[in-house]
Amino acid sequence: MHADAADAAADADASADAAAPDAGHACAARRAGAALACCLALAVLPACAAVAPHSARGQEAGAPHAPRAPEDLEEGYIRVIRDVLPSVVQVQAGGDLGSGIVYDDRGHIVTNAHVVGDQKSFQVTTAQSGQPLTARLVSSFPEQDLAVIKLERMPDGLRPAAFGDSAEVQVGQIVLAMGSPLGLSSSVTQGIVSATGRTVSETSETGGTGATIPNMIQTSAAINPGNSGGALVDLDGEVVGIPTLAASDPGLDGSAAAGIGFAIPSSMVRTVADQIIEDGRVTHTGRAALDITGRTVVDRNSRAVGVAIVEVISGGAAADAGLRAGDVIIRLGTRPITTITSLTETLATMKPGEKVTVAYRRGGDDRTVRVTLGEQ
Repeated sequence: MHADAADAAADADASADAAAPDAGHACAARRAGAALACCLALAVLPACAAVAPHSARGQEAGAPHAPRAPEDLEEGYIRVIRDVLPSVVQVQAGGDLGSGIVYDDRGHIVTNAHVVGDQKSFQVTTAQSGQPLTARLVSSFPEQDLAVIKLERMPDGLRPAAFGDSAEVQVGQIVLAMGSPLGLSSSVTQGIVSATGRTVSETSETGGTGATIPNMIQTSAAINPGNSGGALVDLDGEVVGIPTLAASDPGLDGSAAAGIGFAIPSSMVRTVADQIIEDGRVTHTGRAALDITGRTVVDRNSRAVGVAIVEVISGGAAADAGLRAGDVIIRLGTRPITTITSLTETLATMKPGEKVTVAYRRGGDDRTVRVTLGEQ
């Protein structure tokens, strides 16, 4: 789905969740309301080769968490960090730095699409080696802000991280964020899961992918420039998400809003990475679509009031339901639609094949139609 240039201002004003990606510069953007920033750092600091020895895994995934004494909690932190941190790498893409996670024993590394940008070759620094390793792009999927790169040579001792079931993540659960904030490789911060099921949008104005990402995990663990593509890990030593966005506060000149960060859930990471590794690209996105090109419509007071259909894709969901160019969508299901962003965010909460009622305006008439959603 696309919006033309004339919609940009109205779209930005009307979307409370829109994000301002950092793309390698200050992780801040002045906006009305809360802003978000992709956490990608400039490659200005040397990698810090902190070697962390392996240790045994923690308790089995899914096992109940008994209350921990302070010394037990500290030992748990140390055990998880020693076990997982060697699988988290630093990724240099041109002049920018981000993070990545070793995905399998064939040298595949999963990271954010906004980390790789338009680069095809990367320098990867692991905790075990001070010398960067060369990796090549396998494929990028900007719609979910995920990408897979592959090392040309898999070094001895480098092993994949274990990915957990993000559906089991609970609010209040302790998590650790691992990555390379500000170029400081092998860094760890801690916090809790603050919320689940967040739908978050980022903008492409400063180098982000413009993705609207559903079901994100909100965390209080510090996520700084360079953490993008790293690991959000539970105390069982399993990756439950990939840190991607951090909130910034326009009231503080765009400075980071402490304790508000977002991670892509591990279930989506696995879905995308497995397809890229097997097929070289994402073949089934799992993301609902109306199969239209649209633009935001404003009234005489410059208020956004809907999405006008500019083009209907032949054989797509909207076309099959009888929608046509010139129709203005004003509601999708129970949610009002005022902008392209609100339409995208609503679709992100739905599934392909789902039947939904679309309210729209044709001429002076308000109408409704049932639409079976397609797939992006």
